[in-house]
Amino acid sequence: MEDDLVSSLTYQVKEEVIQNYVMERRLLDLQIEEVRKRAARVSIQARVTGKRLNRLALLMIRPEMIDRLVEVLRLPNEGFWKGSLEQDFSRKVRLIQVRALTRKGKFRKLVIEAYSRFYERMQQYRRHYEDLSQECAGVNRNIETFAKNFDLLAILNFLRNLDMRGLERKKILGENFTAKELATLDRNLYIGPISLDKFDIPIPLDVPETNQVEGKLSKISDEIYRKYGDEVRKILE
Repeated sequence: MEDDLVSSLTYQVKEEVIQNYVMERRLLDLQIEEVRKRAARVSIQARVTGKRLNRLALLMIRPEMIDRLVEVLRLPNEGFWKGSLEQDFSRKVRLIQVRALTRKGKFRKLVIEAYSRFYERMQQYRRHYEDLSQECAGVNRNIETFAKNFDLLAILNFLRNLDMRGLERKKILGENFTAKELATLDRNLYIGPISLDKFDIPIPLDVPETNQVEGKLSKISDEIYRKYGDEVRKILE
């Protein structure tokens, strides 16, 4: 009789632990889902920033001048940002309206202004990226605390020791588990840390401020105008 009472109490305690696990797990799942949504928004910001870089590449006219730009800005030779340079120009990004006394001066001003706007957009993207990174770190701390508070092995053993009729009569962890599902339950119980790598979010570029490269950009724009004046004039029309 006493053994039955102890067993009953033990069972109830373990059930309560599982219910607490369910509640805490749902809260974590909501946090992770919010990070996923935010990551999707940051990914859009990356594409918008990439279009500003793409507009700058359009002004370079030729691949060899794009290479010069890459060298001046110390851009990576591969990855998302390199891909933005190589894409066809997006008509969703308007060319900038600038004024100057000569076409050569206008083109120079256009190149510098295009870079300035790209630089500002990159700084905005960096802030979004860093905020998302901090949010990921916070959720990962919660995941770590969650793992410390619950003995997943004990929960797993408890569920696997329940008879199947008991599982059919009541819901455990919000689901009616079959024998096949119990075999993979350990993977379902575990929550791994989240990272920006899993969301495929590009790292912001560390590009120089406009005043630091204005002279070099002016030289590049003057060279482009000298070599490919007809194509530059089409852009300025």
